[in-house]
Amino acid sequence: MASSASLVLTPPTPRLKASGAAATTYEPISSVWESGDGELLEAMFNFYPTIPVEPILDATYNAGRFWKESTRQVVSMDIDPRYKPMIVGDNRKMKGVPSSKFGVVVYDPPHVGPQGRDKSKKRFDVDFGAMVECGKEHDWSLSYLYPPFLKQAKRVLKPNGLLLAKITDMVNNHKSKWPHCDFMRMAEEAGFTVCDLIVKIRKGPMVSTKWKEAHHARKRHCFWIVCRNSEECERRVPVTSQGKVHSIDSRVPYRDGQHPEPCCQSHSRSIRADNAP
Repeated sequence: MASSASLVLTPPTPRLKASGAAATTYEPISSVWESGDGELLEAMFNFYPTIPVEPILDATYNAGRFWKESTRQVVSMDIDPRYKPMIVGDNRKMKGVPSSKFGVVVYDPPHVGPQGRDKSKKRFDVDFGAMVECGKEHDWSLSYLYPPFLKQAKRVLKPNGLLLAKITDMVNNHKSKWPHCDFMRMAEEAGFTVCDLIVKIRKGPMVSTKWKEAHHARKRHCFWIVCRNSEECERRVPVTSQGKVHSIDSRVPYRDGQHPEPCCQSHSRSIRADNAP
C-alpha cells in the first residue's frame, strides 16, 4: 500500500463577491443522474464533504472503472489480485488497513451471484465481481455482505467522512429483492447517518439475450447512497450574529474552535443562538 504521508491538502481560495464578502461555491446536485459514475463521484466530492475527501479508499476496485479520468488520490482494494490493487484483501475484514485514515470510502458490491458465464467472451462473473454465493441459505440476496463491510468502513473512515455506495436492486428466484433498502437500514444500524439517495440511470438494452421475456420491470437504474460517519447529515454553514455567511466550500473545513459564534446554519434552516437546543 502506497504511503500517503507526503500528501499535502491545500484548501482552495473561496471565490469573492464584488462587495468583498465570501461567496458561496454551492452548485446543486440532481437526485437523478444520467452521466457516468466517475462524473457523479466528482460531483458528490464537491457537494457533500465537510472534510477533505482524500485519501479515498475504493473497497471494490476491480478494474478501476470509476477513476479512468480522475486525478484523485485513490487507494485501491480488491479481493482479486489479478487487478493488482494496492491492497489485496476482503473488504469485510480490511486486515492491516489503518483506522480513521480515509475521507471517503467507495463501495460497489456485486448485485447478482455467479451467472455461469466465465467462459463467455464477456466474462460477466469476473468483470462484474459476481463471484459471491447468493443462494437459498442467503434468501437469494447479497445483503448479508453489508454488515461486516459497514463495520470496517466506519472504522477506517475519519469522523465526518463519507461512505458512497452503489447498490442495484435485483430479481432472484422470481422475487424482487431490495438491497438498497437493506443497505440503508444496515448503515444506520452500523452508526452511519444516511444522508441522500441518487438514482443513476443505466444506458443499455432493454432485452437480454438470456431472458427474452420477464415479469418484472427491467432494471435500468441503480442507487448511489450517501452516508456520513457522523450523527448529523447536512453540512453546516457558519454565520456570525450579524448574519454574515462564511464560505461553505466543502473543501475548506473549519478547525476546532474556529467556528464563528453565536449562530449556525444548515442548507435547509437557520438557527438563532437564543433558539438553539
